[in-house]
Amino acid sequence: MSTERTTTEGHGGSASIAVPDYWWYVARADLLEVALRERVEGAGTALDLGSADGPSAAWLRDAVGRTASLDIDPRGLGSDGICGSALALPFADESFDVVAAFDVIEHCDPEDVALAEVRRVLRPGGRFLMSVPAYQWAWSDFDVANGHHRRYTRRRAVAAVEGAGFRVDRATYGFASVFPMFAAERLARRVAARRRSSAADIVELPHLPRPLNTALTAISRADRVVLRRGDLPFGSSVFVAATRTG
Repeated sequence: MSTERTTTEGHGGSASIAVPDYWWYVARADLLEVALRERVEGAGTALDLGSADGPSAAWLRDAVGRTASLDIDPRGLGSDGICGSALALPFADESFDVVAAFDVIEHCDPEDVALAEVRRVLRPGGRFLMSVPAYQWAWSDFDVANGHHRRYTRRRAVAAVEGAGFRVDRATYGFASVFPMFAAERLARRVAARRRSSAADIVELPHLPRPLNTALTAISRADRVVLRRGDLPFGSSVFVAATRTG
């Protein structure tokens, strides 16, 4: 999840390292697969940026031939993972057919440097898969603790990716089914005017009773029905699939 320690000082790994079965991580993996897998099925080589982020990209490794893993935090990497920064990828130009960055780019500053690095290591015609958190109005102490620099609208995400030299093939929101609960929680944080927190090494997730964790996972799966047919008009995440042009 985190890929640049120098711009998010004190922030290290994803909370999914400690709680891989937390409903949001499980649901996100499911929704990303439904929305994006067909764009990369059968590709030869892939780079999974921020790959210490729990179960989110297991489906990606199943969909492509070979996958390299990179993260700033070695704790969530396997024995063959590479510790490195998204702002200076340790790979040659045009090394991959696919690059995936699931909740990574919001951690990177400058944003355009990270996207330029993604384009550099992709072969012409290669695919870029991205997810980012939605809506700047939802900014809270949770974003600060996670080392975020920004949140996105779909339009903002598309503009950033297109500006980096990609053609956007799909852009949709995700987590529409739980969006009312998300909006209420974020607005409650703003009303309470909680103390602005500092970045944390690994952010502590809210403790949820197992039945509630299971229920939220199940509710989120309602998005699958729409994502198989078209795009969601709102949600707490933005998913993008794009192709490197030129």
